[in-house]
Amino acid sequence: MARILMKGNEALGEAAIRAGAKFYFGYPITPQNEVSAYMAERLPEVGGVFLQAESEVSAINMVYGAGGAGARVLITSSSPGISLMQEGISYIVGAEIPAVIVNVMRGGPGLGGIQPGQADYFQATRGGGHGDYFMVVLAPESIQEMVEIMQEAFDIADQYRNPVMILADGMMGQMMEAVDLDNIKKSDRKLPPKTWATTGMAHHQGKNIINSLELDPAKLEKHNLDLKKKYDEMAKNEVRYEMYKCDDADIIAVAFGTTARIVKNTMEMARREGIKMGLIRPISVWPFPQEPFDKTAAHAKAYISVEMNMGQMVEDVRLAVNGRRPVHFYGRTGGMIPDPRDILVEVKNILGGVR
Repeated sequence: MARILMKGNEALGEAAIRAGAKFYFGYPITPQNEVSAYMAERLPEVGGVFLQAESEVSAINMVYGAGGAGARVLITSSSPGISLMQEGISYIVGAEIPAVIVNVMRGGPGLGGIQPGQADYFQATRGGGHGDYFMVVLAPESIQEMVEIMQEAFDIADQYRNPVMILADGMMGQMMEAVDLDNIKKSDRKLPPKTWATTGMAHHQGKNIINSLELDPAKLEKHNLDLKKKYDEMAKNEVRYEMYKCDDADIIAVAFGTTARIVKNTMEMARREGIKMGLIRPISVWPFPQEPFDKTAAHAKAYISVEMNMGQMVEDVRLAVNGRRPVHFYGRTGGMIPDPRDILVEVKNILGGVR
């Protein structure tokens, strides 16, 4: 393997280029600014276009245009910037345009801080903008996994004609790890031709019109019902998760992204002390995985959702567990990172209460 040391923000940009992205639009915001800097230098080398827009609102509408023309297009930002893009993201979903959106999350609310956070979970998994819609939302735990997921994200977007969001965080964006960019597994998806794209009359018969406006309520309802069928297909086919030492676990932690890496340290500490602890790591946070909870609810005594927020994914965990076992929560917020030892204390307290 040809492994090189890269910062997370730069690696995600290179991965997007290798996945076929030729267009990047964005606006500066910490802690993801290195993506823009990298793409500004790298995209012209591959015949692509980098453009720093005058605002996040402008940038997301440029994504609408490039994606509507059939191009693979990337946009990245961080929490407040993603909030500004919500109207455009809803337009893109309504118009059925593929794109990849990366949120390198920071602490909030408001401008918050520039340290890592996971408080955008609700925004990402519940659509975020106005109207009924969903996106596949992927949450890697390492730079290598983020690189590999990038290829898959573009393929998912093209398959369903729907944007895909990748949730990273400030820690993943700023850390450096060795990554292999040359041996990324290509998917075997048979992607449909983009006959819908606005590529000019020479390439198709008739006019292609891309639009998210429909004033006839009956037609708009039919469009929403058609979109719902697509979301159902996503929910059926695009679930991803990891189970780690869950077979004999008395307590199972649930964590995503970089928090899952911290929890793995807690789990090893717990097992050294004779505490049987496991981990369910959702890789797709939408669609949220149900199966690992069905596999473990019969023997686990309790679950604990560990997050860098005040309690968001824990609601999906409770829905998945469906009252079969107690579900607890441990979180840090404001840019504070959970400490493995503090999580272990919480685990001991929980087990002390259920024994």
